[in-house]
Amino acid sequence: MAGLLLVGAVPEGFASSLVARVSVSKQTMTVTHRGRVLHRWRVSTARRGYVTPRGQWRPKRMHRMWHSRKYDMSPMPYSIFYHGGYAIHGTNAVSKLGRPASHGCVRLDTANAARLYALVKKIGPRNTRIVVTD
Repeated sequence: MAGLLLVGAVPEGFASSLVARVSVSKQTMTVTHRGRVLHRWRVSTARRGYVTPRGQWRPKRMHRMWHSRKYDMSPMPYSIFYHGGYAIHGTNAVSKLGRPASHGCVRLDTANAARLYALVKKIGPRNTRIVVTD
């Protein structure tokens, strides 16, 4: 079945103009546009007992404000969902940025999440790739 592409899967080497690359080991996100670094931010990924999946995806859905049904309606501002219930979103727990602290999502300072959200809206989810590595 040549040419079959699973929804959400991004083939290796597939070019996107906007890339949000998350390094779990460094707890950072680097945002590039057409290969030029725009931003480097501290993030929080999954704490012990939880997982932040590794891989490459396109954004599936975006919400300016989302409340987690799974975790006591916790606010998730500027959510960019990329893999099932996993999202990049803002947090008020900025003191925890730079170390694992989440249930699996990628947390950003809310102002940075707003910047990323605006970039994805402007450039388009189809032209955006989210890459999560060790």
